[in-house]
Amino acid sequence: MKKLVLVSAILVLILQARTAPLAFIVLNTAGWDPTRLPSDWQVKVNHGRPDFSVCSDSLGPCLHLKSIKASFALERRVDIDAAAMPFLTWRWKVTQLPAGGDFRHPASDDQAAQVLVAFADRRILTYIWDTSAPKGTAQSASAIPFVHIFAVVCESGASQANGWVLENRNLAADYERAYSKPAPRVSGLRIQINSQHTGTVAESYFGEVAFSSTPR
Repeated sequence: MKKLVLVSAILVLILQARTAPLAFIVLNTAGWDPTRLPSDWQVKVNHGRPDFSVCSDSLGPCLHLKSIKASFALERRVDIDAAAMPFLTWRWKVTQLPAGGDFRHPASDDQAAQVLVAFADRRILTYIWDTSAPKGTAQSASAIPFVHIFAVVCESGASQANGWVLENRNLAADYERAYSKPAPRVSGLRIQINSQHTGTVAESYFGEVAFSSTPR
């Protein structure tokens, strides 16, 4: 009888392990040294001076980004099975939009906040909080030949500004819509801000960013 109970318990644990949601937290600044980035993160500067810092509020730890006519990003290499963890979830807040920013035009392609996902085939999805392009806009954002970037406007304008917004995206579905094929493995993630094209100022905050098997 004891053996039967033990076997049953083991089977239950195995079943739970197989059905438990999977998650990989990419960004959580809790415990970060405020004077330097963790070894698995890098700063990429396209223009100007990067301005970022670790912060915290009532919802927990966060990352603060500010751009004064600058363009920079924080990025991390990952290896994620998009079929097993197709959902990308993050929390962000914009406190200053780059005036006149609009990703649809190269001369005004500035955003206060972007989350870029790079795939193993070098194609990219970028989720943006745009100043002007309507929420739900989804189209190519590639201005350079042979560079494949597809943008999805998750938030637009200042109606949600100064408050935290939670986003859940099925990146596998977004990738298939953008590139008409199943998503390969995810190879990297980038948090970006820029205001160099419009010559303005932008500011945003990011909370936790995670990949998961189910929406969080």
